[in-house]
Amino acid sequence: MIERLRRLPLRSRLALLTAAAVAVAVAVAAGACWILAKRQLEEQRDSTLSSQKADNSYVLELLNGCGTRIPAKLVQPSPYTIQVVTADGVACTQPGKSPVRVGVQDLAVANGQLPDALHDARADNGAELRVATKPGPSGTAVMIAQPVSEIDRPMNALAIVLVVTAGVGVLGAAVIGLGVARAALRPVDQLTDAVEHIARTEDLAVRIPAEGEDEIARLSRSFNSMTAALASSRDRQQQLIADAGHELRTPLTSLRTNIDLLVRSEESGRAIPPDDRRALLASVKAQMTELADLIGDLQELSRPDAAPGTAPLQVIGLHETVERALERARLRATGLTLTAALEPWYVRAEAPALERAIVNLLDNAVKFSPPGGEVEVRLVAGELTVRDHGPGIPADELPHVFDRFWRSPSARSLPGSGLGLSIVARTAHRAGGEVALRPAEGGGTVAVLRLPGAPVEPPAL
Repeated sequence: MIERLRRLPLRSRLALLTAAAVAVAVAVAAGACWILAKRQLEEQRDSTLSSQKADNSYVLELLNGCGTRIPAKLVQPSPYTIQVVTADGVACTQPGKSPVRVGVQDLAVANGQLPDALHDARADNGAELRVATKPGPSGTAVMIAQPVSEIDRPMNALAIVLVVTAGVGVLGAAVIGLGVARAALRPVDQLTDAVEHIARTEDLAVRIPAEGEDEIARLSRSFNSMTAALASSRDRQQQLIADAGHELRTPLTSLRTNIDLLVRSEESGRAIPPDDRRALLASVKAQMTELADLIGDLQELSRPDAAPGTAPLQVIGLHETVERALERARLRATGLTLTAALEPWYVRAEAPALERAIVNLLDNAVKFSPPGGEVEVRLVAGELTVRDHGPGIPADELPHVFDRFWRSPSARSLPGSGLGLSIVARTAHRAGGEVALRPAEGGGTVAVLRLPGAPVEPPAL
């Protein structure tokens, strides 16, 4: 049964559950109403029956005529049955009525052992009766009985009315529940249609109207936010692929040209002059290095922003990371001077990614420094500054320096992929910090990296 219910559409299940809930409520209410009405009628009947009294002269005449021909004056139309019981159990019944079976309580009243009695009994014709027994004259008891059917008939009629009313109410509740379910689930139908449309067409521009503050409206807004995020992610992915293809084309073309020259030289048997051959091999090596760096940068940028990285966040010394990055940068800074003044500062970040980002900042400064120039590195209160004395960056280009694959027109002849500063910005964001470039006084550029500090546990004693 439960499995069949689960197979039904949601609106049908809601309608059935609504109808079932209404049916239970109506059944409980109808049952309580019927029981209360019956109890009140029974109490009223018992009260009325107990208040009935038989005339003593009529009771004596009934006793005198018991077992003989019934006098005509004793035949009286009445809804009650009057029966006189003697102490020895002899019963004299009102003419025209079926005798009532005498019980122990009736005899106890006739013998004076009980003041009165109220109980159920059965007549000789099988009718169910309610009997009120009271003391009579001369050591007798008078039984006044009323058929139970006097209450059963209206109660049965009331039961039929309640059942019909409950049935109509349940049917109406099912119809109303189905209508309410359809109206309430209309936004869900729209959401389903939108999801099916997206799955069929991959059109992420679909939006669902969201009105109100209920759960359905919240679901619609969440769906719209999800599709907007997916569309933005897809656009960034397509842009990344297009930019990567464009950047890869140049070194690949150069590699192909150089290798073609070497192959033709081998096939034709015409040797390339040693100096030219060394230049070609150096060019191939440089292009391969550029490709390797570009692929590494692309792998770094392909990681989701919110996904747990391969290197977990940990508390590290920023000053120690900068020192290691300076050692790597000095190997490539031929003819340049790198000075550093570093204060201790601890941050929570990915150690390899943070070191790579700082190396990118230093490489950028080294690349644009003039021969014999100086690169100044300072770390004070969590603010790392890298200053070069190069040509600087025009003001109109500063907003684009952290864009992927963006390169200044004056730097396109220099090695690089245009991804270094994007990686720096991404790493700073993951660590809860920020990075910016600004013109330096007296010429050159200052790169500023700010990272929030992290508490450091004191060494164990």
